[in-house]
This record gives sequence, C-alpha cells and structure tokens, in this order.
Amino acid sequence: MAVTLAEVAAHAGVSPATVSRVLNGGYPVAGSTRTRVEQAVEDLGYVVNGPARALAAATSDLVGVLVHDVADSFFGILAGSLQSALAPVGTGGARRLAFVCNTEGVPEAELAYLVLLEGQRAGGLVLTGGAVEEPEHTAALAARIARAAANGAPVVLCGRPPLPVPAGLPVATVMFDDRGGAFRLAEHLLSLGHRRIAYIAGPPGLSTTRERLAGHHAALVRHDPGLAETCAELTVHAGFERAAGYDATRELLRRGARFTAVAAANDTVATGVAAALREAGIRIPEDVSVAGFDDLPVCVDTAPALTTVRVPLREAGVLAAQLVTGRRPLPPGGITTLPTELMVRASTAPPPPDGGRP
Repeated sequence: MAVTLAEVAAHAGVSPATVSRVLNGGYPVAGSTRTRVEQAVEDLGYVVNGPARALAAATSDLVGVLVHDVADSFFGILAGSLQSALAPVGTGGARRLAFVCNTEGVPEAELAYLVLLEGQRAGGLVLTGGAVEEPEHTAALAARIARAAANGAPVVLCGRPPLPVPAGLPVATVMFDDRGGAFRLAEHLLSLGHRRIAYIAGPPGLSTTRERLAGHHAALVRHDPGLAETCAELTVHAGFERAAGYDATRELLRRGARFTAVAAANDTVATGVAAALREAGIRIPEDVSVAGFDDLPVCVDTAPALTTVRVPLREAGVLAAQLVTGRRPLPPGGITTLPTELMVRASTAPPPPDGGRP
C-alpha cells in the first residue's frame, strides 16, 4: 500500500501542511524541519503523486526539453547539463523532471510535442537548437509558446532567436554568438594566409546556419570584398551529420575545386570532411586545413586535434534550467547572449605554396 502524506507527517512529527510545503518547494521552512521531513520521506519511501499534484495546480513538475537529435553530442551535452541542473542533489530545492523530446528537426514534430506537453500540464518548456525560419511555422510556434507561458509554464528558447510573443510573458531567450564565432574562425584562417576557403554550411532555412554563414561571409568581405565572391563557389549546404561533411567534401573534390582550407558547420561535419580528405590522400593541415564549430569533447582527441569554436553548452544548460524554474529572473529584454571562443589547435596551418588541392 502506498505511503500517505499524513504518514510522512506523523513520522516527522510535523503537520501534513508542513510536509506539503517542503515537497512543493518555494516556501520558507526551518532547516531542521526540512531535514526531518526529507528523512521521513526517505525512511518511508514516499512517492509524490505527480498527476494529482498537476490536477491541483496549474502545472506539473515536468519540464519538456525539445532537441533536434538526442544522439548528437551537441544536444546530449546541452540536455544533460540542463537535466542535472533541474534536479540538484542535496540543495533542498524542489526538483523537476526533464522530459526530452526528439524532434529530428521537423517543424511539425516540434509543434506536436508542444501540444502533448500542454496536455501533461508541463511546468516549463525548453526549446533547443536552431529554429526553422519559415514564416508560417514561426507564427504557429509563437502562438503555442505564448499560450503555454500565459498558462503558467515558463519557456526558454536555447540556441535560437527570440519569438514574437507578447511582452510580459515568462519567455526567455539564451542565444550563442554564432555569428561572432564564425567571424573569428574565418579571420584565423585568413591570418594564416588562406584565400580559397571552402565552407560546408548547415541546412538552409535554419537560424544557426544563417548566423554562422553570415559571420564567415562578413570576415571575408572585411578582408577583401572579392574573396566573398571567390569563396561563394566553395560553399556547400549540407546536413549537420558526419556523412554530410564527407559527401560535401567528395563533391568539392569531384568538381576539381581548389581550396586550402575547409570550415565546417560543426565538429561532426568536420570529422566527415577530414575522412574524405584522408581518403583522397590529402594531408591535414599540410595540404588542407580543417576547422569545425561547437568544440565537442572529441575535438582534442582527433588526429590532428581540431581547431574549432567553443559553444558554452554546459553553461547554457544550467542557465536554461535556472530560467525555466524561476531560480534566476529574466534578463532585461528577456535575451541573454553567451559568448563563443576560438580554439586554435593543430588542424589549421598556413596554406601550402602550390595554392591548394586538388
């Protein structure tokens, strides 16, 4: 038979109302009393009835976390950090259950998950990764987000631009300086002497792709306006997976394009680029330099170690958790932009004197 809240109260020597305050969090309870209640919960194995609590309140303890691909290290790191911050151990605060939804980057799936999470009375929503920039979808997403926030579920947009929602709603945006990071990466390659830089961009119509490509292009224009036109012929849109980098590089080689460096949309794509170059007998970085974006843990272990742009994924996950639970107030304007950092490693070097391969 399930242990009741009254039994927990009797075991701890307090009132049922005090037990409820401790379990719900956000209420002032003396430290010694909180400790007795938590020990009683542990001793008796009491489990909170989540559905009953959700019916009694406007929302539940569930926080929906939408990711493009849970198997992608970018989203795995971000979601893992967020989940850990939602359920801190030993802090005495109310814990939240993170429910990760894998959208595969499909706009319809994103909206469908939000409908399901509304049905579960989710107490918060965190949407991660680049946004699909299609007007009809943006309008539908903004309406759904505004409705959730108006019903008491704070929303955090993490790694994507803000949405046009009414002012005053608990909607926060955590952005990465993708444009600045791409600009600094291109400047690094230019400073080494590269002038024919291939760029494996992400899928078109995605905010992350747009921001990173814009930063890359801005650096070329600042150095020499003619470079932007030259390198445009070396720009290929592809997916964010390893196979996309491999196939795009093979296509550039098949065309006979001459390039001395490849900047990839992310680190996973960069591993595919490197594989295609090695397969063609092209050395990194002696013949062609390769760079990525995100600074995933694998970057330091590749051969050679990958030059990339560090995106503060763990920091973003913690911040998103704090914002969606109200532990941190919304910033002015509701937007926080986290800086990115250029990480120079052994995969980039000055171009070869022959002007590049093939």
